[in-house]
Amino acid sequence: MVENLELAKARRPNVIWIFGDQHRAQATGYRGDPNLSTANLDNMTRQGMRFDCAVAGAPWCAPFRGALISGRYPHQNGVVCNGIQLDPAAPTIATAFNEAGYHSAYVGKWHLDAAYGQPLEDARYVPPERRGGFHYWMANEASNNQHEHYLHGTDSEKEAVRLDGYVTDAMTDILIGHLREHVGEEGGQAREYQPFFAALSVQPPHGPTVGPTNPSYQGKSPSPADIQLRRNVPAIPWIEEEARDLLSGYYQMVENLDFNVGRIRQALIDLKVDTETYVVFFSDHGEMAGSHGQFDKRSPHEESLRIPFIVHRGGGMNGGVTDAVINHVDIAPTSLGLCGIPVPETMVGYDYSAICVRDRDDEHQGPPDRAREPESAYLQQIPPRPFAVTATGRGGFGSSVNVPWRGVATRAGWKYVCTAGARLAALQHGGRPVRAGQLRVQRALSRPEGTLPPAAERVDRTHRRRVPPARHRTERTGYSSRALAAGARGSR
Repeated sequence: MVENLELAKARRPNVIWIFGDQHRAQATGYRGDPNLSTANLDNMTRQGMRFDCAVAGAPWCAPFRGALISGRYPHQNGVVCNGIQLDPAAPTIATAFNEAGYHSAYVGKWHLDAAYGQPLEDARYVPPERRGGFHYWMANEASNNQHEHYLHGTDSEKEAVRLDGYVTDAMTDILIGHLREHVGEEGGQAREYQPFFAALSVQPPHGPTVGPTNPSYQGKSPSPADIQLRRNVPAIPWIEEEARDLLSGYYQMVENLDFNVGRIRQALIDLKVDTETYVVFFSDHGEMAGSHGQFDKRSPHEESLRIPFIVHRGGGMNGGVTDAVINHVDIAPTSLGLCGIPVPETMVGYDYSAICVRDRDDEHQGPPDRAREPESAYLQQIPPRPFAVTATGRGGFGSSVNVPWRGVATRAGWKYVCTAGARLAALQHGGRPVRAGQLRVQRALSRPEGTLPPAAERVDRTHRRRVPPARHRTERTGYSSRALAAGARGSR
C-alpha cells in the first residue's frame, strides 16, 4: 500500500537586524583596528558576506533611521534631521514583513518620534500608533544614559521599565527572551512557528562613551594612553587627548556589542533556528573621533560615512566580500529579498540579496546582476539650518560639518561632495583630489533636492571613464605601521 505523503512547505527564513549607534566601519577587528577585539563579528564575516563599501547616506541618527525603516530617502520621507517625526501613516519594513505573514519585533532605540524634553522616567514614550507597525515593541524614543535606561511597550505599556544592567546587555536579554517565547523553548525544528523579523537597536557606542561595569568577558580595549590613533588625526594636543579619551570608552562599548552579537547567535543555535535565520549587522553612521580634527558624525569623511555591514546565516549562504555600495535605503529591500518577499513600490532602494542567497535556496531569484546594480550611493545632509557652533569647537555638533552638503560615493572608490555655493570636492579613497574638473557632476549635485536619480548612478556612469582607476580594494585601516601603510591611504 502506497501512502500519499505530502511534504511540509518550507518555512521562509527569519531576519534579525542588529545595529548600534555611531559605530564606524573602521572600529572592527576584521577591518584591522588594533585597539579592540570583535571575535563574533569577525566570525560572521568568515561565514557570511561583507559589504565593505556600505555607507550611511545620511550620517545622522534620525535621517538614517527614517530611510532605513521606510526605504525612502530623507528628502522623500521628511526626516531630514533629528527632531522630526516619521509620518505614522508611512509604510515601513514591518508593514512589508507583516503582510508576508511574519511576526515583527522591535527592541531598543527608535529615534523617529521627535519626543524630546520628556522626563527620564517617561522614557520618551512612543505611542502604539507611531511604532512603525511592529507587533512586539519594547523601546523608547532615545536615551543616552547607558546605566539608567527605561523602555515602554508590549511587556509594560503603562509603566516604564528600568533596564537591569548595562543597556546593550539588557536589551539583548529582552530580544532573546521574546524569541524564546515566540519560537518555543523546544526549538524551531520541533514545532511550527511564525517566521519573524526582529530589530535590536542599541544606543552604544554613541556617547557618552561609557562602557559596562565589570563585564563578564575579557576585552582588549586599551587605556587612553595606549590608543593607536588613525593617521589622519592631527598632531594637536587637545585633539589627540580628546580622541584618546573618547575612543577608550568607545572601544569598550563596541566590544560589548560584539559580545552580545555572540549571545544572540548562540540563542539561535539553542532554539534550533540558526540555520533558517539571517543576522544582518550594521550601524546608522560612524564617528570622526578626531580624524581631520573633527568629532561626532554628519561629515562626508570616511570615519563618519562608512558603516559595518555583514549578512550571516547559520545554515550557509554565499560568502565573501563585495564592493556593492549598499546604502540606508537598500537595507529594507535587501532584507525582504533574503526571504523571497517582493519589495514594495514605495521603497526606492536596491535589493542586493542575490549576492547572498545561494542558488539552491527557495528564496533564490537569480544570480547578481552587476549591470543593474547601482554604481554609486547618493549622500546627503539637508538640515533646515546650520547648527550652532560651540565656543571651543570641542565635541558635539560644533566639532563636525554643520552645513548642508550632498554627494555620491562610487563603487570605483571615489566620493564627490559639495556644499551650497562651493566648488565640488572629489576625493579618491586615498584622499587625492581630482585633477580634471567634474563640472557635469557638480551641476547635477546642485540641482533641487529630489531631481537627482535615486542612487545617482547615471552621474557616475557619465564620468567613469574620466576618473582614474581606484586603489581602494586593498585593506584600509588607517593606522601607523609598515604592514598597514597601504591601508592607511584609505583613511582620508
